[in-house]
Amino acid sequence: MQQKTWKWNLAQNIELRWWKNYLQDKNPTEYLVWKKEYWNNLLAQINDLKFENGCEVLDCGCGPAGVFIILPENIGLDAEDPLLNEYENNLPHFKKAMYPNVKFHALPFEDFTTEKKYDVVFCMNAINHVSDLDLCYDKLSSLLKPNGKLIITIDAHNHPFFKHLFRLIPGDVLHPHQFDLNDYEQLLTKRGLKILQTEKLKQEFFFNHYLQVAQKL
Repeated sequence: MQQKTWKWNLAQNIELRWWKNYLQDKNPTEYLVWKKEYWNNLLAQINDLKFENGCEVLDCGCGPAGVFIILPENIGLDAEDPLLNEYENNLPHFKKAMYPNVKFHALPFEDFTTEKKYDVVFCMNAINHVSDLDLCYDKLSSLLKPNGKLIITIDAHNHPFFKHLFRLIPGDVLHPHQFDLNDYEQLLTKRGLKILQTEKLKQEFFFNHYLQVAQKL
């Protein structure tokens, strides 16, 4: 079991608080309808994404309403997040029983182990939150089958000054790691993953939100 840093623990506590505040006035049924539409629109942007009968898929850092909520039932589907039990206990928007086709794993990704290899691994707006970034990229790569696809979204710095400043001070406590798009590309390519697609999903001053699709060769 990996030892967690104070930044990771702080980020997890704030993450749960953020979800509670964000969802407190949202009707669970209406929110999930909206979230499913969001995921469907995002997946429509990914080239050649198919879920063959019986393929294996992992939703890493899934949160209470990850991409697992729209994936077909004819696949093997695992979903991992360290806060799953807290989400279930604190949020009416998420109950494991709502998704009988999903095998949930309530633990940090650093501690997630399986003999499976996956055709598709999702890591949607989650890699910024892990404790050991290099270990997690190693695991994301190792969990893929040959030709398997990693689909990841990231918040990437736009300005070198703020990237280095936020590394020194907790200017963004939800994200223990501070990187730009080039940094994230290198984390993929140095592990032998081929970047197939990069899409800018949202533009803001400090960070842009990107979708990256990479394939294990």
